[in-house]
Amino acid sequence: MFVIGIVFASLAAVGYGLSSVLRALGARRAAVAARDAGGDPAVNSAGGPSMGSTAATLRDPAFLVGTALVVLGFGGGAIAARLLPLFLSQTIVSANLIVTAMLGTAVLGIRLHTRDWIAICAVIASLCMLGVASTRHKTEGADSFAFHWGLFGATAVIAAVAVYAMYRLGPRAAIFGGAAAGVLFGVIAIAVRILRGIDPFDPVELITDPAAWTIAIAGAVGFYVQTVALQLGAVNGVTAVLVVGETAIPGIIGVLFLGDKAEPGLGWLAIVGFIGAVIGAIAVAYYGSAEADHFGEAPPTEGGWRRGRQGQDQLETS
Repeated sequence: MFVIGIVFASLAAVGYGLSSVLRALGARRAAVAARDAGGDPAVNSAGGPSMGSTAATLRDPAFLVGTALVVLGFGGGAIAARLLPLFLSQTIVSANLIVTAMLGTAVLGIRLHTRDWIAICAVIASLCMLGVASTRHKTEGADSFAFHWGLFGATAVIAAVAVYAMYRLGPRAAIFGGAAAGVLFGVIAIAVRILRGIDPFDPVELITDPAAWTIAIAGAVGFYVQTVALQLGAVNGVTAVLVVGETAIPGIIGVLFLGDKAEPGLGWLAIVGFIGAVIGAIAVAYYGSAEADHFGEAPPTEGGWRRGRQGQDQLETS
């Protein structure tokens, strides 16, 4: 079961990584199309993307393919969360940052500097440490129904705050949105882990478990918030803070409430690996956000939502 969990977590990492790049590509292409049409500037009163621009992004073929890959990532991550300690399954899933960075160089024209490669290598090394230190015992669930309700209530609050903040923060919301999406995706892993009615299968118990409602809310809002973040910010930066949230929150909850442990005598290595993965992801986010805007990744002729606006303004004033 341990090896199967590793395989599915790795599959989720590939699926999510491909998804992030394709959805970022979709956001860019939709923005370029809007710019070339010379229509609505596609911004709201706070300076962030309007609902119309987000809807146009959702209709882009590349974005639709990326959305299908989210389903692949979710399936792999869900199985891994049931078979592995959360701090291991989620850290492997967070390797989608590496897939995003590598594929982004080819698809989005992103330039990776030496500092970026160092940060990415730090994440890889940390993942290896966690793999060595992680236990192979059967993980536990949460028997207390109060925990299920508490997770649902916390998720509802986080989701509401995330949606509100994305449109209040405007163009500054990219990193916040990535982090919020990461927390919500991390909550999904926790909810999948404790979900009742799976084994043995009981559909009534499944749909009446607050953990199932948590998965629905966290999945829908997390997907939406990440989409808006990809319209605003550099894909590597958004993905990096996302993996921090989806790794740190489940890892901590798993250790505190769900009985996750490291191999005897290797707890220190798990801690070092966990901290290293988080720091490495933060470094990628920091350097990835140093560009002028999300579409600084692309040549000016390819443009994007924010660069397109600037380019159009320059044409109008010239």
